Amino acid sequence: MKKVFILDGLRSHIGKINGVYRNLLAEHLGAAVLKELKNRYPTLHVDQVIAGNAVGAGGNITRLMILNAGFSDDIPAITIDTQCSSGLSSIQIAEALIRSNACHCIIAGGFESSSTQPNRSYNTNDSRFQGKDTFYTCAQFSPQERSDTAMLDGAERVAHKWGITREELDYQALLSHKKAAASRAEMQDAIFPIEGSSKDESIREKIDMNFLSRMPVVSGTLTTAGNSCAINDGAAFVILCSEEYSKKIKHSPKAEILFSSMVAGDPLYSPVYAGKAAEAVLAQANLQSKEIACFEFNEAFAVINVLFARSYPNLTERYNPFGGALAYGHPYGASGAIILLHLMQSLRQSDYGICSIAAAGGQGNALLLRKL
Repeated sequence: MKKVFILDGLRSHIGKINGVYRNLLAEHLGAAVLKELKNRYPTLHVDQVIAGNAVGAGGNITRLMILNAGFSDDIPAITIDTQCSSGLSSIQIAEALIRSNACHCIIAGGFESSSTQPNRSYNTNDSRFQGKDTFYTCAQFSPQERSDTAMLDGAERVAHKWGITREELDYQALLSHKKAAASRAEMQDAIFPIEGSSKDESIREKIDMNFLSRMPVVSGTLTTAGNSCAINDGAAFVILCSEEYSKKIKHSPKAEILFSSMVAGDPLYSPVYAGKAAEAVLAQANLQSKEIACFEFNEAFAVINVLFARSYPNLTERYNPFGGALAYGHPYGASGAIILLHLMQSLRQSDYGICSIAAAGGQGNALLLRKL
């Protein structure tokens, strides 16, 4: 089996819904990041592009994106939708294609524009149809549940099942914003400014527990607008290649993907599968948690952070050192690639790191990385 390396990667700033990217279509936002990667590696021969997109206009939007980016007509593209894990799923598929020698160089990641997300409604032949002017924003993930607040409700269920308090949740949100605000400068190498963007828009420089305690509840009694992620726009991609190809183009890769995992379980408790995916990839590698220098989890909800802190109380300093989605936000299709880029920024040479993400429908994806 081939070794799989990450040559480089790049992301946009993460914009609020109806913020800096409010008029920028998803395929144009993603194309801007791809163009810059292409400019940095002009001799790169890309076999294909695989990208996640969850709420775009449909079709093979990745193909549309790479054509907008000026890629050659003969480069194929694939769009992946596993909702929140779409970006990481795309990277895992690219990894498998390179490891099996089917490809030598693939760009993978994801892109999302909640600001230009189209209105969706059920067909009149569908029993779920509720009227011609009734739209839904959240697809159905489970036979037991159909709701635009399905993911929020899942976080609420997890909080109650594990006896998590509102104070614990709000404290994790506070930590995320504090770490993200303190890390802006460290992130700059991984960011390409687009359309006049100058910063990640959702990070709050001034925040405290009093402010968080006043945030409105969005599900049940514990899950609030403060301890769950915002709705965002953004794009992020990495260049994956084989060892032979990296030598051929004479570029030193930045990291090696060692193992990856995908797990699934009860769709009503989706947030727990970030932790379970990380446990699965540790088992594959026969490593203990203490051997991992950094954990990057997509903290779409603060319950994910609390569960990590309870499972690994001695490793909390290694968890999301730059803050996470509670501060940056969560552009669904892009988030898996964003946490991978953040992981690469945080690791030192020869360190092991894990990035992990939970997804709608009770799924989770994780990657084990070694910094080169």
